[in-house]
Amino acid sequence: MKDARPLGSAPRFRYQKPMRPDILNPLFAEVEVLKGIGPALARPLKRLGLARVVDVLFHLPGGWIDRKRVDVIDVADAGQVVTLLVTPVDYRQAGGRGPFRVHATDREGNYLTLTYFHNPGWAKKQLPLGEPKIVSGKMESYGQELQIVHPDYVLEPKEALDLPEREPVYALSEGLTNRRMGDLAGQALARVPALAEWIEPSLLARRQWPGWQESLEAAHRNPDAAARERLAYDEVFANQLALMLVRASSRRRRGLPLDGDGRLRNLLRLPYAPTGAQKRAMGEIEGDMRQPVPMLRLLQGDVGSGKTLVALEALLIAVEAGTQGAMLAPTEILARQHFETLSRQLAGLPVTVAILTGREKGRARESTLMSLADGSIDILIGTHAIFQQAVTYKRLGLAVVDEQHRFGVAQRMLLTQKAETPPHLLVMTATPIPRTLTLTQYGEMDVSRLDEMPPGRQPVETRVLSAERLPEVVDGLARHIARGGQAYWVCPLVEESEASDQAAAEARARMLHQRFGPKVGLIHGRMKGPEKDEAMAAFQRGAVSVLVATTVIEVGVDVPNATLMIVEGADRFGLAQLHQLRGRVGRGEARSICLLLRGDMLSETARARLALMRETNDGFRIAEEDLRLRGAGEILGTRQSGEAQFRLASPEQIQDLAQTASDDARLLVDRDGGLEGPRGQAARVLLYLFERDAAVGLLRGG
Repeated sequence: MKDARPLGSAPRFRYQKPMRPDILNPLFAEVEVLKGIGPALARPLKRLGLARVVDVLFHLPGGWIDRKRVDVIDVADAGQVVTLLVTPVDYRQAGGRGPFRVHATDREGNYLTLTYFHNPGWAKKQLPLGEPKIVSGKMESYGQELQIVHPDYVLEPKEALDLPEREPVYALSEGLTNRRMGDLAGQALARVPALAEWIEPSLLARRQWPGWQESLEAAHRNPDAAARERLAYDEVFANQLALMLVRASSRRRRGLPLDGDGRLRNLLRLPYAPTGAQKRAMGEIEGDMRQPVPMLRLLQGDVGSGKTLVALEALLIAVEAGTQGAMLAPTEILARQHFETLSRQLAGLPVTVAILTGREKGRARESTLMSLADGSIDILIGTHAIFQQAVTYKRLGLAVVDEQHRFGVAQRMLLTQKAETPPHLLVMTATPIPRTLTLTQYGEMDVSRLDEMPPGRQPVETRVLSAERLPEVVDGLARHIARGGQAYWVCPLVEESEASDQAAAEARARMLHQRFGPKVGLIHGRMKGPEKDEAMAAFQRGAVSVLVATTVIEVGVDVPNATLMIVEGADRFGLAQLHQLRGRVGRGEARSICLLLRGDMLSETARARLALMRETNDGFRIAEEDLRLRGAGEILGTRQSGEAQFRLASPEQIQDLAQTASDDARLLVDRDGGLEGPRGQAARVLLYLFERDAAVGLLRGG
């Protein structure tokens, strides 16, 4: 038991939570330190994710209002935001409950109506008859009149110069006004400290970017493209530098060279000869594992490209070399499927495979933990439970993480602390990732790509239908079931919601049950583990013909007889998520079909998305288009907690700046002394500023 150590106890490498530099403390204070924020205002701010001063600082305007100063009312200005001096001359309210109108005149006697839909008393107080006022708001035509509904500003004439001609427009939440948001941004800007420059001087000069403080000020006050680009670069640079430091730290650590002799791999009875891409990836992994430096490799593969087989080969190398392997899956469904698949493929081989999830309790769990610690278990498969404090390994040689997009860099670092000698790490994703995102999210890793399909995999025919044709779809499903086929029916919600017209899984299951009876099953994220297992097992053995599901079945589920996928509300999904769902069919030799049911009111983006799904089954092309259409933060269809979040950099800026930032980070590490040189000290503060400080803590422990 000498080698069995709990998480974080490895003597050669320990992650330490770093201390933020004092100079940044004013920015990381709770948002309540800003003047005027009490419990009522804190709520809408926190709904926007603005819990600290730095969050307000990085909440940049999404647009601008230009206030045109005019002397007289002119119909040509209808549709514009105008600022002018008027004198209220009359109050009117139709029927006592209609809108309250203040009739006013400009200096030439032209009429303008100021309309209020509530609180006439307040309007009278703001606009007393006969007293000139400066008003500002959007002027519109209403019948034969020009009017401003609820003016943005009503000021004394002497305050005219206080009103900006250009005003930022912020994303808001109920209970928060644009003017209040602008005031809070101004307070946040006043707390910004002077920081040393972290950008390489020649790059700064070439791009002609302003300084950091100046850029923040400009970004909140004007539509300044250079300032916004500079701030975006800072964020991308912080991310690239953090990944590079993680990689550099990993390369300095000693790993365990694992040289398998092939005795177990030669006994495998594979369902098909490995593709060229699989052979190439296996060779790269085998070469990495022979090295005394821990492997850090990302295995990218489209849906059905055979990643699990590559992972199995890697795990067997670890076992052949006298160590243990662990495979981490993001969901219990996927963990149990991996366990069943690997157990079947390893049947008859002298390899012991076990599973550990949060559901294993009592004696069964204790038995697994003891067998893992004494080395009786060769390969452990499970969810996060396999890296909890109580779980110890006799000699962990390889950790495999499936569906990498669910886990962030800090989680990857924690996995490597589970053994005295850091294990090799192979991470996999079935979501093809554009090159830019590979660089910004997995930049510390080497990359292998599976870009060939195993024999027998056929392209899935994809059709897009209006939701109005639902009865036809159900009739077609009946014919499919009558021929012995199985189908998925995916709905995006668990239960009915007044806020959405998307069909709910539970309601759809009830409707289909009326037609098909017990042949309809249901699975969603709110079900308990045993219920999910039972529903999935019934579908896998053919007792259930139609599995109604939420996107819980998006990843990894493998039922070859299921050759029909129906997705409701398909126009609401991202491209990559639709591609993942489509990948649940076409896993056998029979022809497979994916029906995408769309709503009637399609945006141009949704229309382009669905057209591309009809056109191609190429996941890598789809991923590039998804990045272009949706943006980096939503590349997976929904935001995932493990992803690097970019608040200042747009998808286009990430694409434009990632390579430059990566080159600049390499210069800092290789030429400018890393974090210890003068520029490095400034970059260290940058890492804390953008909360990529895990890399600083890693260096301290390394």
